[in-house]
Amino acid sequence: MAGPLSGVKILEIQGIGPGPFATMMLSDMGAEVVRIDRVQPGGSPLPTDVPAFDFLARGRRSAALDLKQPDGVETLLRLVEKADVLLEGFRPGVMERLGLGPDVCLERNPGLVYARMTGWGQDGPLAHVAGHDINYIALAGALAHIGRAGEPPLAPLNLVGDFGGGGMLVAYGIVCALVERATSGQGQVVDAAMVDGVAALMSIIHGAHQFGWWHEERGTNMLDGGAHFYEVYETKDGKYVSIGSIESQFYAELIEKTGLGGTDLPEQMDRTQWSAMKERLREVFVQKTRDEWCEIMEGSDVCFAPVLSMREAPLHPHNRARGTFVEKDGTCQAAPAPRFSRSTCEIQGPPPRAGEHTDEVLSEYGFSGAEVAQLRDAKAVS
Repeated sequence: MAGPLSGVKILEIQGIGPGPFATMMLSDMGAEVVRIDRVQPGGSPLPTDVPAFDFLARGRRSAALDLKQPDGVETLLRLVEKADVLLEGFRPGVMERLGLGPDVCLERNPGLVYARMTGWGQDGPLAHVAGHDINYIALAGALAHIGRAGEPPLAPLNLVGDFGGGGMLVAYGIVCALVERATSGQGQVVDAAMVDGVAALMSIIHGAHQFGWWHEERGTNMLDGGAHFYEVYETKDGKYVSIGSIESQFYAELIEKTGLGGTDLPEQMDRTQWSAMKERLREVFVQKTRDEWCEIMEGSDVCFAPVLSMREAPLHPHNRARGTFVEKDGTCQAAPAPRFSRSTCEIQGPPPRAGEHTDEVLSEYGFSGAEVAQLRDAKAVS
């Protein structure tokens, strides 16, 4: 069967980071995504002559429009009339100045889901200033709690803001709005802000802190590297293993498999002894290689996994068995997720070059050959 979003038509205004990630996810679920590129390509952090490695752009087609020309704006509005979703990631007010704000688009298509992806949101004192992932997770109260005790906060790549609190959030908002439209018959605006999404991701930590269980100082708690049983340890060969033995029965297995069973040990949850226990475990883990620890612990209930690099992860037997990574057009990339019992989700195609499908897309959306030719002559499309 086709993916669960098969038949949903999405227009993606070219951007970077969370927007393309959201439309990658939606395309993997079967949606028909058309990226609206600039007539003069730009915006991708990758060289434009190697689009195959821009994995976030997979599974969609590209039409290049000049949205600074009235003909380009009108062309997009005609596409909007037949679309289900429009996703844009400009600062607040930019689409309005182009004549493509939500009021204009919803007038053309009252059933349109108009999704807006920003860092700070559509309103508030910071709405119009520049920012990046690290700023959004800082303001949302997440960055302060990531890192080692006594050291500066550590940016967790750009996974928390751009992708977890951003791209996934707006994809979720789009699907929610589509579900609601099935009842109401009306579209609406989705205001997805990374600062809001990151705050939501922190909900369990906020609750633990207000209960008095989570300490303010980073690197001193159970899940932030403070506990010896939830930690990364270096091995004899300079590699690393991860331990997450939170529950008492799992912790007991950790103690047994590290050879510390039968010794005089403090209570697992005695925070005053966590540092000392961490040193003991460091001394233990550095005595064997990562592969040797895998032989001892992998497949057990220690809650163990080797720390794998991007090169290593696709080769692990578990990931290979599940098809977590796939080979596509000579590249290795993450497979569509999640999986469904009936629906088939797949990568619909390689990342497109800017404007690669302009004629094809315009024709499918009802433009005649003569109209397309006129738009090309006016340099409104390319």
